[in-house]
Amino acid sequence: MSKSIEIFRHPARFLAMLALAVGLGFATIALPAVSGVALAQEGGEVPGESLGAASDAEFWRAVREGQEFTVSIPDKQAGVMIQSEGETWRNYRNGPVANFGGWVIVGMIIVLAMFYGLRGRIRIDSGLSDKMMRRFGNLELIGHWLTAGSFIVLGLTGLNTMYGRYLFGKSVESPGEFSGLHQFFAFTAYYGKLAHNYVAFAFMAGVVMIFVLWVKDNIPRGIDLKWLAVGGGLFSKNVHPPAKKFNAGQKFIFWTVILGGTTLSLSGLTLMFPFTFGLFAPTFSVLNVLGLNLPTEIPAIQEMQLAQIWHAVVAVVMISIIIAHIYIGSVGMEGAWDAMGSGMVDENWAREHHGLWVAETKGEAPPPDHDDGGDSKIAAGEAKPQPA
Repeated sequence: MSKSIEIFRHPARFLAMLALAVGLGFATIALPAVSGVALAQEGGEVPGESLGAASDAEFWRAVREGQEFTVSIPDKQAGVMIQSEGETWRNYRNGPVANFGGWVIVGMIIVLAMFYGLRGRIRIDSGLSDKMMRRFGNLELIGHWLTAGSFIVLGLTGLNTMYGRYLFGKSVESPGEFSGLHQFFAFTAYYGKLAHNYVAFAFMAGVVMIFVLWVKDNIPRGIDLKWLAVGGGLFSKNVHPPAKKFNAGQKFIFWTVILGGTTLSLSGLTLMFPFTFGLFAPTFSVLNVLGLNLPTEIPAIQEMQLAQIWHAVVAVVMISIIIAHIYIGSVGMEGAWDAMGSGMVDENWAREHHGLWVAETKGEAPPPDHDDGGDSKIAAGEAKPQPA
């Protein structure tokens, strides 16, 4: 009988020998690898070129600074582990921007109240004539009120978003208690956001509409300097500088609405459709032609933060200016409301505030004290002397 067969007659001896052979083979293969790992770990490294116990200051500094790393999921923004600018944005929004906006709006109201106390209502010096003339057509009235009405809704809902939680959402004694003011703020914040988003498109349409209707009458001209030199006669009685359909003050309001409304619309669209398109990177690229050296590689989330800050700053400036416009067009000046209320104005009011426009409309010679430097074009041809 062969020796190999004798081995199977003693199973215990066979298993022991098999175990010994396997153990020796494993030790021969594994021990060098294990020794290498141990040595690598002692040097601060682990297999696979991972960091292990070693500290990589540059890596964590890049994470803290918001560097975008590679991810395999569709949302590439997940590659940014820490967005440090988020804290900076929050501090600016709740600090300087909120404070600036509050002081600008409150300051404008205080100035207007003081002006009214000192000057009173600006009256028609020659009194009402009981003769009315058409100043604005129906299409112009629609364009104005579409823009004005939507802006009021946007202004109120926007101010509620920025300041509402300070006025209505103050903390209460019990963390789980919600007062009526809390519920009111929650209601107005939710539905105000919806109104803000949808009414914004009406505002955009209104801005386009008034631009098309009035841009030709709002081009700055030399006579505007004469109007500005005397403050438009707002601070003195019987002072009526020359003006056509729109005076210098109204032109300032017009371009504020057009330019401010355009940039509000663009930044608002950026916020309504997040991460769809960038606004500041291409703008900075254009401005860099002037040697400003502004950043042109801006992450999408930072684009949103910049858009929100810009939107808020422009909005509060426009709100304060429109408050002054509303004041002059209502309680501040006699006869001004009629222009946008019915489109008809008293003739004496028109002659005092828009003398050149009246002359052009009626085909009259310009008033003697309303010299426009030859800029006036009389509808009826050369001016004819009017009987006394």
